[in-house]
Amino acid sequence: MSLNVTLADYGVGNLHSISKALENCGAKVTVVEDMSLLLDAQYIVLPGVGAFSRTMERLLPYSEEIRDMLLSGTPCLGICIGAHILYQGSDEGTAPGLGFIEGRVAKLHTHQVPEMGWNSIEGDDPIFEGIANRYFYFAHTYIGRPEENVMVGTTHYHETFASLVRKANTYGSQFHPEKSSDSGLRFISNFVRFAEGCQ
Repeated sequence: MSLNVTLADYGVGNLHSISKALENCGAKVTVVEDMSLLLDAQYIVLPGVGAFSRTMERLLPYSEEIRDMLLSGTPCLGICIGAHILYQGSDEGTAPGLGFIEGRVAKLHTHQVPEMGWNSIEGDDPIFEGIANRYFYFAHTYIGRPEENVMVGTTHYHETFASLVRKANTYGSQFHPEKSSDSGLRFISNFVRFAEGCQ
């Protein structure tokens, strides 16, 4: 039986790559523009690309309910901006985040931004199982700075930062697995398998 993933279309970014990657890994994907439909989701993916406040505009009316779902164990994968909105807020915008993870999103400590291209990740979380090549694709200027023990993957680009976080059954990736070739596809496949195990 396929994993029924609800993919949030909050009006920013291109959903095609992540949708196809999930389908290639055996998931059935439903794209929703009405954010209230996330409240009925079994599994959630919050895609990347976009600005913090713009992304939160349509999520804010349901932020409490979504946060409670994630705290209760609903599996979720947040990618780039989809990971940023898991935090309490961001220096990129004025809107509050979902507040699922304690901490804020801040600019990378370097003048050379954005970081665009391939970089490695260190970590031993089970979601990296079977991934020999730990290089993934990044395209970002801001990073999450968690104030609780949720960091399961780190990357160095002028500073060491959290490139993967996990809390309850939610993962937040700073990198773009849907743009990371075979390693990214295996990462998504591992998330699908992980989410199936949460049933």
